[in-house]
Amino acid sequence: MVDELPELILTATDGSPLPLASLRGRPAVVYFYPKDDTSGCTKEAQDFSLLAADFTAAGVRVIGVSKDTPASHQRFTGKHQLEVQLVSDESGAACEAFGAWIEKSMYGKKYMGIDRSTFLFDAAGRLARVWRKVKVPGHAGEVLSAARAL
Repeated sequence: MVDELPELILTATDGSPLPLASLRGRPAVVYFYPKDDTSGCTKEAQDFSLLAADFTAAGVRVIGVSKDTPASHQRFTGKHQLEVQLVSDESGAACEAFGAWIEKSMYGKKYMGIDRSTFLFDAAGRLARVWRKVKVPGHAGEVLSAARAL
């Protein structure tokens, strides 16, 4: 698992590269979610979006990461008027680096998937806090409180 923002490049919704290291210079939240437009992931993105102005006022950047394509992120963002930046990790390199690619189980069947997890980095790019197996209700507010405390 990472202890600072890694030298990885993800793809922004518009197709441009987003180097994770470029998030250094102010606090950043990087949250991983399984799939665009599913109920839990939609609620999580909406919750972060509702607090987007508060994160901005606190000087904190929020990035949502999944393995969905930039086109999927565009549809998801437009459909739900999301205010958080979503980026694609189609190769899974960031999921692996952050330890968010895990074995899951549903109805006795094991498979690999993204662990809903959130990482808070300080302005120097050092890991300040991690949330694993996130439960969506209240999570965005808890992350905002932790970010403000940096």
